[in-house]
Amino acid sequence: MVDEAGEERTASDLRVALGRIVRRLRQAHEPGELTLSEVSALSRLDRDGPATPGALAGGERVRPQAMGTTLAALEQRGLVARMPDPDDGRRVSMSITEEGRQILLDRRSASVRRLSRALTDGFSPEERHRLIEVIPLLERLADSL
Repeated sequence: MVDEAGEERTASDLRVALGRIVRRLRQAHEPGELTLSEVSALSRLDRDGPATPGALAGGERVRPQAMGTTLAALEQRGLVARMPDPDDGRRVSMSITEEGRQILLDRRSASVRRLSRALTDGFSPEERHRLIEVIPLLERLADSL
């Protein structure tokens, strides 16, 4: 059984490890590419369908102003489209465009290739299986934060 100090140490170690993974993936970010905030908003629109800027801000846990800036940049690049909200014509709803989907696919492919190569080159089949088993737990942890 892990005591409170052990749980805090686990939380700290997990935060450091996940932070290092995220930083390494960010290092592949080229100038002019999408920011992580833009990718996250596009991914949410792709996964969940059209949404109001307020709903996106809530889902991403950012201020509405920050989401407005993100959506404006995506709209300027033609990656999202603005339309009247079907439930309330006074509001707008944002949706991902086909170009936005293609950008996500290309980006995911590059990141997935990097991760896949790292897993194949640096982990045994048993270790890869253990990582697969923990993914649902990490998803649940992300949802609870």
